[in-house]
Amino acid sequence: MTSLRRLVHSRVLLHLSESPGVHSSLPRCGRLLSTSSRCRTVMPAWVIDKYGSNEVLRFTKNASFPIINYPNEVIVKVFAAGLNPIDVAMRGGYGAATLSMKRDPLNIKQSGSEFPLVLGRDVSGVIMECGLDVKYFRERDEVWAAIPPWKQGSLAEFVVLSANEVSHKPKCLSHIEAAAIPYVATTAWSALVNTGGLRKDNCANKRILILGGSGGVGTFAVQMVKAWGAHVTVTCSQNAERFLRGLGADHVVDYTAGPVEEPLSALEKFDLILDNVGGDTERWALKLLKPWSGSKYVTLVTPFMQNTDRLGVADGMMQTAATVASKALKAVWCYQLVSTVISSMSQNVDLTSDLFGSSLQSQ
Repeated sequence: MTSLRRLVHSRVLLHLSESPGVHSSLPRCGRLLSTSSRCRTVMPAWVIDKYGSNEVLRFTKNASFPIINYPNEVIVKVFAAGLNPIDVAMRGGYGAATLSMKRDPLNIKQSGSEFPLVLGRDVSGVIMECGLDVKYFRERDEVWAAIPPWKQGSLAEFVVLSANEVSHKPKCLSHIEAAAIPYVATTAWSALVNTGGLRKDNCANKRILILGGSGGVGTFAVQMVKAWGAHVTVTCSQNAERFLRGLGADHVVDYTAGPVEEPLSALEKFDLILDNVGGDTERWALKLLKPWSGSKYVTLVTPFMQNTDRLGVADGMMQTAATVASKALKAVWCYQLVSTVISSMSQNVDLTSDLFGSSLQSQ
């Protein structure tokens, strides 16, 4: 795991508001807002005006106030926001080509039109305004959400989202606690359920291996599959072993003690491997799957975004397809018939911590 991944997996949280509640007010300029005596046109936010390192981050009190453009949208006042590895990567330009295509599919706008860009994929807050077609929420509802990467993020006073991208915040969680959960939780669910095919009624006694189990996605994945009755093996550093065993891990392998594939190869084969690490893990991880049993290898680290950034969308997709096909052929060479699927990792967040998950399945 790179130093960057270790740094960002600590899930930095920014508490953006200390307000104990939201007071009602009369409509002003079509909005139910209690933050000003006049129509709001600007707000505080952390933005970037170009891609780069930490130095490109800029705090401003004059960021554009979000506007409801569609009748199913809501405006949320941000009480707490969370940072993810994808925010650090996006700050440096990761996924710029693909995300620009998503923001402007007809390529009408000029290059760089996404700036000033607000990062932050997790949000917990209060709804301040609802579009005309919003039926399940109303002003002053407490909500949380995982924000799609192509939209303006949560490091601002307000954010606009589709109503199907938010849900009511659990009353048992504070806003700070709630802001630590949505993105990694939806990523873990999508990797294991949508891509991996695991469910509560088919997970009992399955053997699951989670590579990089101490990060945000890994900790959620451990608890999910363990609650469903699976046997869980994880890799992590020695200082995280006690923590992961407390979450339910049955077997822990310390990757700092030497080549991790050696102790893993001595164990019984696995029904599913969730790879949060990437790198050279794909070289040996497929050999750990149960042969001819429908076992799967699901990775959150694929070359799709790097390829599209470097080669463009069309050529990048072709290069990614060739890379995945090559890995599939290598898996066949390991006596496993492999079919390859590249799928989006979440219903609301099509692009997750590496934006696309790929699954290698032995038949």
